[in-house]
Amino acid sequence: MSAQPVIETQALSKVFGNQKALDAVSVAVAPGAIGLLGPNGAGKTTFIKCLLQLQPITSGSAKLLGREVGAEGREIRKRVGYTPELDCHIPGMAGCEYVTYCAQLCGLPFQAARQRAHEMLDYVGMGQERYRKIDTYSTGMKQRLKLAQAIVHDPEIVFLDEPANGLDPKGQAQILELVQNLWRAYGITVVLSSHMLADVEQICEQIIIIARGRVLVHDSLANLKARRRGSAEVVVAGRHEDLQAACARRQWPCELLPSGHLKVAHGSPSLNPLLSLLDEIHLAPLEIIPSPNALEEAFIQALEISHAAP
Repeated sequence: MSAQPVIETQALSKVFGNQKALDAVSVAVAPGAIGLLGPNGAGKTTFIKCLLQLQPITSGSAKLLGREVGAEGREIRKRVGYTPELDCHIPGMAGCEYVTYCAQLCGLPFQAARQRAHEMLDYVGMGQERYRKIDTYSTGMKQRLKLAQAIVHDPEIVFLDEPANGLDPKGQAQILELVQNLWRAYGITVVLSSHMLADVEQICEQIIIIARGRVLVHDSLANLKARRRGSAEVVVAGRHEDLQAACARRQWPCELLPSGHLKVAHGSPSLNPLLSLLDEIHLAPLEIIPSPNALEEAFIQALEISHAAP
């Protein structure tokens, strides 16, 4: 990645009492659609809040858009958008009033702020609802409103914390399409924080997986999906011994699992060698379950770490 990083951290740590929410996080993240993935409580929101100076950093350092977090906060905030996971509206305000107010807070004069607010409300698909009080909005409308206020000042990078939370499948798809378009159509770097693998996989090009405040993986989605361990579970009705013997001749580890499946480490990113072996011994499998790609494996590992005893 040759572009200048939009996010750089060195041993970034955040401690709450005896709990280490972030543990020496060091990353350099290029512009693009970035997925911040991990189970609930992994440290994703804390990471974002430290970058945005909504939480003080305990130790380490961070840069956002090339500027030192903590030293150049005002300049950073002009160039950054943020949608928090929880609702952030002001009670009693109409949607268009709220987004206009957010634009003014970012430095736009009133007339420009009002025009820009309506443009962004159009972008997120809000019609006459924009004139209603936000208190009457559905969850989906509130999520759209949060997205509109995050991009009303044309930021260079936007942080979206669980933007599809609480939505039905249709609403999720609509929000994710809007988010995807920010980078693809307008070049706004997106950091999508989610505990949903499918959401991140759908729209992100880079993946950062966090568990218990530590970065487990930082790589491109393409690399992670291309890497497999070269193993598969083979489900057969019988002749387990024949398959085990054939694997032994090829020096492939073959393990009989409690489920009755045979786990075969064939050592190839493709299933072709395993299929050839099965054809060679005239054994028709009931099912072949490929090993997960590296993205799925890392996410499973993050879940296991999160649920392990401290």
